[in-house]
This record gives sequence, structure tokens and C-alpha cells, in this order.
Amino acid sequence: MKPEIAIIRIKNLRLRTFIGIKDDEIQNKQDILINAEIHYCANKARNSDNMEDALNYRTITKKIIELVEHNRFNLLENLTSQVLNIASDHSWVDFANVEIDKPHALRFADSVSLSLCYSKNNKI
Repeated sequence: MKPEIAIIRIKNLRLRTFIGIKDDEIQNKQDILINAEIHYCANKARNSDNMEDALNYRTITKKIIELVEHNRFNLLENLTSQVLNIASDHSWVDFANVEIDKPHALRFADSVSLSLCYSKNNKI
């Protein structure tokens, strides 16, 4: 049987954190929007229906929430990197992509976002 790649998508996870370097950003939490895509081989899970054979997206999401809500970040790059580390931490993960939006960061734009990718094979 061919390996089946499962794609978990965590869409529009809305959180608040301290992000930025301006005085008002240091003193006030801001909204951020997280989207993550995680690829892994799902052969075991699709053939067993056992939670132990699947990547638990709830566990991943709880770790992301814990990181974001209990820390401060100067740079969007650093925050995105740390979230990507959580998304790609499990040995089953072959690929992960994280994009974080910072709404209202620029006066005439809906948001500013940053995206980072992980690939187990480093072919990106």
C-alpha cells in the first residue's frame, strides 16, 4: 500500500500576545492570526482508527497557545519560528508551514504576515 500523506491544517487560530518593539506594543497585547499546515504519513491511523497512531492536532494547538499567550516577542520572525518548531516537533512530520498575521500592523493594510517552512528532507 502506498504511504498516505495526511495534511493537518490549523486555520485562523486567533490569539493575543505581546509582539513588537514600539511602546504601545510592549505594553498592550495584540491580536495575531496563526495558520499552520502539517504533513505526515497517516498509514497507521487510516488502518487502525486508534488515536495513538495519529498526530494529535489538539496537543499541537495547546502547545502553540501556551507559547503565544505566556511569552513576549519583539519580532514576528522569532514568534513564527517558535510556532514552526512546535508544528514540526514530532518525528512523523515531513513538512510544516506556519504563517502568522499581525492585523493592523500597517496603517493602510489589513495585516502583515510572515511565513516559515520546515522540510525533513531540506528540499525547500
